[in-house]
Amino acid sequence: MTTMDIIKELTDELAIKHFYSHLKEQQMQPEYSNLEFEKRIQLLLEAESFERKNKKIKRLQSDAKLPDKSACIENINFSIANRILDKSLILELASLKFIENANNIIFTGLTGTGKSYIAQALANKAMQKGYSAFYIRVPRLMQYLGSIRGDEEYLKYLQKLSRYKLLILDDFGVSPLKANESRDLLEIIEDRSKISSTIITSQLAIKEWHSYIHSPTVADAILDRIVHNSYKIAITSDESMRKLENSISKKKKTE
Repeated sequence: MTTMDIIKELTDELAIKHFYSHLKEQQMQPEYSNLEFEKRIQLLLEAESFERKNKKIKRLQSDAKLPDKSACIENINFSIANRILDKSLILELASLKFIENANNIIFTGLTGTGKSYIAQALANKAMQKGYSAFYIRVPRLMQYLGSIRGDEEYLKYLQKLSRYKLLILDDFGVSPLKANESRDLLEIIEDRSKISSTIITSQLAIKEWHSYIHSPTVADAILDRIVHNSYKIAITSDESMRKLENSISKKKKTE
């Protein structure tokens, strides 16, 4: 058995297969022989670390279920005429300090103003830094919880939601919440309060939320836990971002 065979067995045993594959690459490239032994080991360990981080990010991205997997902070257009969006605040949020501090974010504005895109861009940024994230529309969430309520799966799903460092609840307020749905939302918010971050997007102004939650008591409890610990960002625009993007796309095709 050769030395490389032994190294292969050991790297397989230690689950550092990228270390071995990059070692083989070093052997085939003469320029590496001029490097100090310690430097070559450093490069091999960095390669292993890089591959592991990439694997984790891909797993996080797959689990997050983002509709727009390409959403990123760098592609947010802050210069669109007649759209009010605080660039400095969005860039501050992109530092992810809000996740470290377990703060929440509330995006409000009419449909097509870019609320969901910005939320997903922040989620992608978070996953690049190793934070777990999950996206779901509130109507779909309530539909699913209603189908498993009273089952063992119900508690398991609530526990699953509580573990994400960032949870995006999109389209809150599309329709009023029923009694059971209001309690479901309270459980989700309570489990995450002061521990993890939640982003909520809504077409409704925050002052209108109370009337969309079935029980006034439950509404007070939800708003107390989510609103007072949140960055509140109201986005206004005279034109839908989707309509604008489609217009730009059509224009490019005709050029």
